[in-house]
Amino acid sequence: MTTRAGFVALIGEPNAGKSTLLNWMVGAKVSIVTHKVQTTRARIRGVALEGDAQIVFVDTPGIFRPRRRLDRAMVKAAWGGAADADLTVLLVEAHRGVTEGVEAILEALKELPKSKRLVLAVNKIDKVKSEVLLALTKDLNERFDFEETFMISAERGHGCQHLKTWLAENVPDGPWLYPEDQIADLPLRMLAAETTREKLTLRLHQELPYQLTVETEHWEERKDGSCRIDQFVYVMRDGHKGILLGKKGETIKAVSTAARQELEEFLGRKVHLFLQVKVRPNWLEESERYNEMGLNFRDGNA
Repeated sequence: MTTRAGFVALIGEPNAGKSTLLNWMVGAKVSIVTHKVQTTRARIRGVALEGDAQIVFVDTPGIFRPRRRLDRAMVKAAWGGAADADLTVLLVEAHRGVTEGVEAILEALKELPKSKRLVLAVNKIDKVKSEVLLALTKDLNERFDFEETFMISAERGHGCQHLKTWLAENVPDGPWLYPEDQIADLPLRMLAAETTREKLTLRLHQELPYQLTVETEHWEERKDGSCRIDQFVYVMRDGHKGILLGKKGETIKAVSTAARQELEEFLGRKVHLFLQVKVRPNWLEESERYNEMGLNFRDGNA
């Protein structure tokens, strides 16, 4: 049997639906999904099978105008994902249309080598009327010569199978890159940290989530089949620590419970999760934190 395998980069503005699409394609939750922008920090690879093809999705951070070191490292990682991939999918939100951010991405795409294969996926099509959708796709294809255009709703799954089938048919011939039962190449320690960070992001108000990070400090396999996971939540100020803990520790308890339940479902076994909140004023300037997130510290240089 001839097999195919290749890397597909998902790029777009923050909140365009990349993580939701990745999770649909893989059939499991491997990338955190929240309603807040810029939640994907590392380039998370989700592995999907379709017929005799293996598609390795690279879910990149949303491309936006970077202000801080972390922002710059995230944007560099996003473009690195596109440059390294066999195929690149640009996601554009149907109801937002051609924003300044989309225009900037389209301009940057023109700098990629001509050999790079790019397709367009207009997402959240259920939010607009068909005439708006047709006008948008016409406009986007006039601005850039996409190989194919797909209309999808990643949240509802509409059109996603058509896109998946096309990608499977167009990745290069070759042996599979990962074992058949592997759905992500994120280490479990990082996946566990991402799960906790998602719960924190969902629970907390707008600014704080981007000023915290979660690291899995210790992972212990127990004789009864369960595992103990110890994590540190790093924040930048003492005031942030109070927000995270909440009144009588209620906030951190709720986050811990939600993260533990999701990890138990994902791992299929009992999890003992312990969270500690630590103040680390300069974590955004520490190279070790970037390594933990799968980002290059040097890419954050102005």
